[in-house]
Amino acid sequence: MWQSPLVRLDRVWLRYRYRGPWILRDVELELGPGRSAVVLGHEGVGKSTLLQLVAGVLRPTRGTVRDRPATIGWVPERFPADQPHTVHRYLTAMGSIRGLSGSDLVATVDDWMERLDLEPYRDVRLSALPRETAQKVGLAQALLQPPDLLILDEPWEGFDEATRELIPELIEEVREDGGAVLVSDHRGETDRLPDAEQWTIADGLVSVVFPTAAEGAEAEGVSVIELAVPTFRVAGVVADLRAAGHQVLRVRSVDPSAETTGPAAEAVETEETPTVGSADAAAGAPGEVPAGTTGRAAAAGSAPAVGATSPTHAVPAGSAGARGVDPGAAGSGAPGTAGESAPRAGGPARAGTPAGPTGADATTPPGPSSVTGAAPGAGVASRAGG
Repeated sequence: MWQSPLVRLDRVWLRYRYRGPWILRDVELELGPGRSAVVLGHEGVGKSTLLQLVAGVLRPTRGTVRDRPATIGWVPERFPADQPHTVHRYLTAMGSIRGLSGSDLVATVDDWMERLDLEPYRDVRLSALPRETAQKVGLAQALLQPPDLLILDEPWEGFDEATRELIPELIEEVREDGGAVLVSDHRGETDRLPDAEQWTIADGLVSVVFPTAAEGAEAEGVSVIELAVPTFRVAGVVADLRAAGHQVLRVRSVDPSAETTGPAAEAVETEETPTVGSADAAAGAPGEVPAGTTGRAAAAGSAPAVGATSPTHAVPAGSAGARGVDPGAAGSGAPGTAGESAPRAGGPARAGTPAGPTGADATTPPGPSSVTGAAPGAGVASRAGG
């Protein structure tokens, strides 16, 4: 049976400053229980930005991140080690924030320190640790409580070789417990996660390639078909195909450029969700033609702020993961540090206050997306949520 997604991005757009370039445009993605995805793209394309949106470190300029789970393990590309705590004291404090206490807290901290070879650094201050060791502390704090969603930003970049070899094992453990995993990678390490979805970012758009049948499976008797469906129906169609035993190979957006002529007018952002039919709904930056310009507006939703009452969203001070964020940018929708909410029209929001843009369904038919799938046949395996 197909399961509801743990997290879903609904028509998400993001830019760091008013009238600045769009980093992400009209992104519609979902990740369900037991699944994993690798975010791909060249350096600076927006991989970390996408991960921060999913984690709740950033808020979208437009659109909504929905259904974010209660327990998130977040490891930024560079762990904020400029803190006065020792390794053991820091992990004990983070475990307490996550709801552990007594013997469970002691045992959990000790187990992760041993597994990640942190015992020799037990009483060393975080600020005195080598970078690779500090990164392991960040990994340990993300796993103190089994996460529903584990997010790792460039894990094969910041860890030592022993930990890099351990990463696939840790990911599989999270998935076996029913959690989902989102990883970014620019080193070409995707072969370590052969059954992960691939989310590739290019020019602000995200394309998805789903894992193919198991290597070596017999393909005889399998037919591949391609379907064109309205954008807003993609998630439901994919779910129905999987529930019927079909394997979805790829989902891609149809280029809507033929629907728009001339340079698009620059949007005037008076609210986070564009009104369908307005210049804001059809435009990004001057000259851009965003995907899905005829689609519907994002529906109402909310996204919890990082660093509030939920211990699993607590991000240590300075870990904003908000690389390149302009905290003073009006209407950017991006907080300057973890634990902050972005300023909105009508006054600043407080940290920890759920908020989300509100929109309405459009009457204009959405643009189509193409869904490629394979009919069930010999050698094609389907699995729940996969």
